[in-house]
Amino acid sequence: MLILASASPRRQELLRNAGIPFIVQPADIDENPLPGESAQACAERLAREKALAIRKHHPEDFVLGADTIVVIDNLILGKPNDAQDAARMLRLLSGRQHSVITGVCLLGPAFEGASSETTLVTVSEISDDEIRDYVATGEPMDKAGAYAIQGIASRWIPRIEGDYPNVVGLPIALVYSMLRKSAAL
Repeated sequence: MLILASASPRRQELLRNAGIPFIVQPADIDENPLPGESAQACAERLAREKALAIRKHHPEDFVLGADTIVVIDNLILGKPNDAQDAARMLRLLSGRQHSVITGVCLLGPAFEGASSETTLVTVSEISDDEIRDYVATGEPMDKAGAYAIQGIASRWIPRIEGDYPNVVGLPIALVYSMLRKSAAL
């Protein structure tokens, strides 16, 4: 049995679309970066902490933890605290390229694997009016970097370099490879 340590509907949809059976048990952990921690190390650590939080209750199952982080100018952008924070993040991303890093950790009987995927995303210029209107939709409020590539924000993303599902929230090809290696599938 695969347990997804996340309540993210995006991650659940990606797994379902890939035909990977799972159940959901969200992990509640502090998602703040540690002082001086790199974005990649942070994403992988958070994924591991989520998996460990659920694994202690399900030692015979496989547990998948994941965490997605947006990075620009070495600044980690998590989920916005409020509408003003979302607007700040969108202004930072406007007209620039940034990285989306998702850390994944798979824990199972006699198996432990952790890795991450990085995708480069280019964002067109976004006007202040567009930012205000987008934030008012509520879509950016629970998304790292304050945008959803699969939603309204897709109109401002002319280019990505790398794994699209990673930007949505889970690098499915990497997860599938880890599941096969672990014999969970």
